[in-house]
Amino acid sequence: MAVDRILTPDGPGPSARFTESGSAAEDRASVKAALAWLTARRDAHTFEVVQVPFAELQEWSFQADTGNLGHHSGRFFTVEGHRVHTDYGKVPRWDQPIINQPEIGMLGFLVKEIDGVLHCLMQAKMEPGNINVVQLSPTVQATRSNQKRVHRGSSVRYLEYFTDPGRADVLVDVLQSEQGSWFLGKRNRNIVVETAEDVQPHPDYRWMTIGDIQELLRLDNMVNMDARTVLSCVPFARPTGAPPPGPHGEFHAGLRRSMAPEEGSLHPTRSVLSWFTDTTARHELRTERLPLNRVEGWHRTADTISHAEGRHFSIIGARVTAGSREVLSWTQPLLAPHGVGLAALLVRNIGGVVHVLLHARPEGGFPHGIELAPSVQCTPDNYRGLPDDHRPRFLDYVTGVPRERVRFDAVQSEEGGRFHHAECRYTVIEVEEDFPVEEPEGYQWLTLHQVTGLLRHSHYLNVQARSLVACLHSLW
Repeated sequence: MAVDRILTPDGPGPSARFTESGSAAEDRASVKAALAWLTARRDAHTFEVVQVPFAELQEWSFQADTGNLGHHSGRFFTVEGHRVHTDYGKVPRWDQPIINQPEIGMLGFLVKEIDGVLHCLMQAKMEPGNINVVQLSPTVQATRSNQKRVHRGSSVRYLEYFTDPGRADVLVDVLQSEQGSWFLGKRNRNIVVETAEDVQPHPDYRWMTIGDIQELLRLDNMVNMDARTVLSCVPFARPTGAPPPGPHGEFHAGLRRSMAPEEGSLHPTRSVLSWFTDTTARHELRTERLPLNRVEGWHRTADTISHAEGRHFSIIGARVTAGSREVLSWTQPLLAPHGVGLAALLVRNIGGVVHVLLHARPEGGFPHGIELAPSVQCTPDNYRGLPDDHRPRFLDYVTGVPRERVRFDAVQSEEGGRFHHAECRYTVIEVEEDFPVEEPEGYQWLTLHQVTGLLRHSHYLNVQARSLVACLHSLW
């Protein structure tokens, strides 16, 4: 497939090469082989995750004075209390447990040209919270504690390509947040590096094109959250070849136009940045850390920490056995959501250019309070029985939209290292021609090129929005 050639003295620039790799899944045999490999890696090891009482967590305990749940080493993470005050929405104040993991983790793709096409070295990684245990993950997915081997396990494979000077060239490198409702200030380094060395993959690793990864992204619970966020940060060039066949040719053409610099954007980027800054400055979002034993509206038993109304999530303990991890067995706390989440992106063709409707959404754990979120982001079960004016905007539209308007729909797992069976339905919906262009307060239409530009910087798009950007890039 032809793409815009971004030329450098050494040939096509990284953006064009990324797009070529994203267009290289026309041989479905490679996708079937990747699925078979994932299944084989799942079957090759012993994996077991069992919920246990807190008293059976080894090297974890509740602190006598605060009630915070932490590791004896002082590393990894703690579960502590969090209080949020805000003038945004219907609830001005609430308390909750939150995961405090101040370390900056690394999520990295190692890439290499194979037969002239960029391939990513992907990992079949076991995470204790994954509903199907093993999913497709980045080459390196590790906290700083794991990189320093605080767990006393084996070293992180291929880490040297991301840390040793001269082993690889950096193509993408940006800090991004994780779930602001469950993590306190959590950030990860999203990085893509290219090597020319001959890298032999371990059996739990496989070279794949971006196109192969994008095909697997359309299947439920195959590509993990950490791989999706790195994919979203990749700056693709606009494809110029024929769009895929099918009934949605106008959508595909508009999506490709949306990738071009400032082509037909409803708002210039400088106005988007000013709107985001103004929205952040106008709203109050004040947070404070609390001892876990002072959190209101939550109760602790021998097995769980749960909300008094049974909503939101619980904190549980787990015993893990994993034959393919740096440490073969361990125990840890996990956050277990109540219900399947929903992250929906409304898109509209405006003047022949697809725009996405993003929401400036505050979350108590964000480093800067507000980030751009999907059009709808919620757990619908949390709103059952509540008045209509408490339901998120566009939720009823999304849940009632005709199937023919849906351009992407898959259930994906959230971060499996800290969350237990956390699933979210990710969907992209092309709205009707008479859907209003006028933006409600806190929402704005952006082109895909504008979104990609924001993703070169930290703290603009939240992790759910980034997952949906990765999904959009699978639809050219």
